Amino acid sequence: MASAPISALADRAAACADRLRDAESVLLLSHIDADGLTSAAIAASALERAEIAFEAGFEKQLDAAALDRAAETDHETVLFTDFGSGQLDQIAPHEAAGDFTPIIADHHQPADAETAYHLNPLLVGIDGASELSGAGTTYVLARALEPAGSDVDNRDLAALAVVGAVGDMQSGTDGLTGANESIVTEGVEAGVITVSTDLTLYGKQTRPLPKLLEYASEARIPGISNDQHGSVEFLSGLDIPLKSDGEWRRWVDLSDDERRTVVNALLRRAVASGVPADRIDDLVGTTYQLTREEHGTELRDVSEFSTLLNATARYERADVGLGVCLGDREDGLMEARQLLRNHRRNLSEGLQWVTSEGVTIEDNVQWFDAGTRIRETIVGIVAGMAVGANGVRHDLPIIAFAEKSPDEIKVSARGSGFLVGRGLDLSVVMREAARAVGGDGGGHTIAAGATIPSGTQRSFVDEAGRIVNEQLSKRS
Repeated sequence: MASAPISALADRAAACADRLRDAESVLLLSHIDADGLTSAAIAASALERAEIAFEAGFEKQLDAAALDRAAETDHETVLFTDFGSGQLDQIAPHEAAGDFTPIIADHHQPADAETAYHLNPLLVGIDGASELSGAGTTYVLARALEPAGSDVDNRDLAALAVVGAVGDMQSGTDGLTGANESIVTEGVEAGVITVSTDLTLYGKQTRPLPKLLEYASEARIPGISNDQHGSVEFLSGLDIPLKSDGEWRRWVDLSDDERRTVVNALLRRAVASGVPADRIDDLVGTTYQLTREEHGTELRDVSEFSTLLNATARYERADVGLGVCLGDREDGLMEARQLLRNHRRNLSEGLQWVTSEGVTIEDNVQWFDAGTRIRETIVGIVAGMAVGANGVRHDLPIIAFAEKSPDEIKVSARGSGFLVGRGLDLSVVMREAARAVGGDGGGHTIAAGATIPSGTQRSFVDEAGRIVNEQLSKRS
C-alpha cells in the first residue's frame, strides 16, 4: 500500500497551529537526539516567526517526573516534539486536571489515549519509522504556522527536517522516501538543499581521503577498511593527486572525474575481495548537502551534521546543539566540535569493549550488559555499530543494557529491515518486556528503548525473546 501524502497531515497541523496562536505562552519540550534537536529548532524558529512566546527545554525521557516538571511551570500550553505520542496515557491526566494543554508533533507509536492536538504520521497512514521523522512532523506544523498574508516562508526549515530524518536512520541507499521526499522537494525549491548521487561513506566533507576509506563501515573491504596502510596504498595506486600544499585532500576537494576514478576502483576492489553484492550497492547512493553551509564543514553534509548534533545532547549539552541548529557558527559550533571528538572516542572505546567481550546469543535475541562501561546515552549507537562484527549476528535483534542510575537500567534495541519485514516490532518488544519487569519503553519497529529496574535484565531478556519469537512466528 502506498504511503499517504504529507498533505494528509494538513488538517491536524492547522488545528495544532491555531491552538498555538491562541496560547499566551508555550513550553517547548523535545527529545535529545539529532531528530529531537532539529525538531526543537524547527519549532523554535516557527514560533519566533509567528511571534508566539515560548521557552525551550529537553528531556532524555518523557516520564512521569518530566511531565510533573512541565506541569509545575507557568506555561498553559506544552508543545512536545519528537516524543509525546508514546506517553499520551501519562499526558492525558495532566490535560484532564488542567495542568496544561498538550500539543504533540511526534512520529512514534501512540499509546492508547487521545488528545485534541496530536500530529503524528501514523494516524494518517504514513510510516513514522521510515517515511517521516519527528523533525519532519514538526516541519509540517511549522508550515501551518506561517502567518497568513505575511512574507514568512518556513520552507528553509526543510534543511533541518532532512538532517533529523537522516539522523533518525530513515535514509537508505535510495535516499529518503515517502513524505520525507516532499520535504526534500520543498527544500530544493527554497534553495537550501541539493541532492546528488555520490559515495555514501561518512566524512566526505571533513575526513582526509585515507581516513574516509579506512573508517568506512558501509562496506568492509579487506585491505582498505580498518587498515591505514592499506587505504593509503590503494589511493596511491590511482592516477590522481592525493595532496595539496602537503595536506591530504578530502572527497569534496576532488573533481567529478577524480571521484569517478576512486569510486570505480573501489567497486572493483570490493568485487574482487568478495564483498556481498548488497553491501557493494550501499557504497553509492543518494546524498544531501545544505547549500547555505560552508563547503568542507560538518554542517554541509546532512549525515555529518546529524552526527555532530548527536554528540551534543547525549552529553547534556542540548543547548549547544540547538544553538548550532539556530545559526551559532562561533562558540557554539566550536564547542559542538569538541563534543564530537569526545563522542567519537567514546563510541570507538564502546565498540572495542563489545567486540572484545562479545554478546550472549539466545534463541531469538542477542544481548550484552555494559554496566557503567558504556554511557547509557550512546549504548544504542554502539549496539548498532557492533552488528556484523566479531560474532554479532545480523539475523537476531540486539539488546544492550547500560546503567542509568544505581536503581535504573537503560535498554536499547536494534533490528534490521529484514527482521522488520518478517514481523519484528521492537517498539512493542521494548514496551511489553519493560512493563513486565516494572519499567516502560517504546520507539520504532527497527530501533527502540526502555528503562527498567536494576537487576531485572535477565527477566527482561527472557520476556523480549518470547515476544520476538511470537512476532516472527506469526509472520512465518
